[in-house]
Amino acid sequence: MAAEAILRTTGLVRRYGPHAGVLGVDVEVPRGSVYGLVGPNGAGKTTLLGLLTGLRRADSGEIVLDVDRQHIGLVPDVPEFEKWLTAAEVVSLSPVLVGQSATPARVAAELARVGLADVADRRVGGFSRGMTQRLALAAASVTDPELVLLDEPSSALDPGGRAAVLDLIAEWSERATVMLSSHILADVQRVAHTVGVLRAGELIYQGPVQTLLDRYLRPTWLVRLRGSAAPLRDRLSVADWVERCDDLGTGRLRLSARTVEDGERGIVTAAAAVDARVLSIVPDEADLEAAFLALTGPSDATPEPAGGASATAEPGDGDS
Repeated sequence: MAAEAILRTTGLVRRYGPHAGVLGVDVEVPRGSVYGLVGPNGAGKTTLLGLLTGLRRADSGEIVLDVDRQHIGLVPDVPEFEKWLTAAEVVSLSPVLVGQSATPARVAAELARVGLADVADRRVGGFSRGMTQRLALAAASVTDPELVLLDEPSSALDPGGRAAVLDLIAEWSERATVMLSSHILADVQRVAHTVGVLRAGELIYQGPVQTLLDRYLRPTWLVRLRGSAAPLRDRLSVADWVERCDDLGTGRLRLSARTVEDGERGIVTAAAAVDARVLSIVPDEADLEAAFLALTGPSDATPEPAGGASATAEPGDGDS
């Protein structure tokens, strides 16, 4: 049985003169899940999150939230706080804005969770962008939101910081629903259950991450040979089950097959037929980045949009 949606949009449109932020977007975020929103710069990710939080107004369409807006946490792509406040004061004030309060111990715990325990009493005006991003995460987390919207939450962080943010998202997902936008596709693949792909303001894919991988990626193998790969390459290149065969040099081939079974049976059979000395046949692991490029890049077959028509990038939304 499918999970109920905590957030749903129907035909959501926000236009900017001759340009468009989002066009006819139908998003559905299952309760208790992590929803990853991905797309090229200018695709409309920030605009969509702004519409969902009420910070921007839609021209048309509907947003249905099965959660009180006071129970929504937002971390914008470029958080800003009053420069004279300390980190602890920022986190303490956050729940006050939604009619809550937090004990000093809870504030300290949230700052420690994002790696800012040592600077709790420092004024935030001197914080780096990465530290400010961490602070915004703590300020959102302290309110115990039911729905968390994160706009590029790890873009300003080093690898250690990114790992900490992903751990926090995993913790959040045990008690809340998380929707995050990101251009770091490996991060989305690590934590998201569902992914929505935006391109030029339209949602061109929405569904499970694994379904996207299965639908837009062909099974691929890396084959290493002793000696020349030319005989095996020539034989594989004319096989009807082979989608593509690239000679990588130094006795290496990358082969994409129509199905997994075709590759597993056919590579070995073809190698035996040309008496190739095979050192290894290793599946090339599929990832979200490769599927994303296959979906959004130039193609003879344009994917059917999930809703709306194509649009150009929104002004001022170059990082979304």
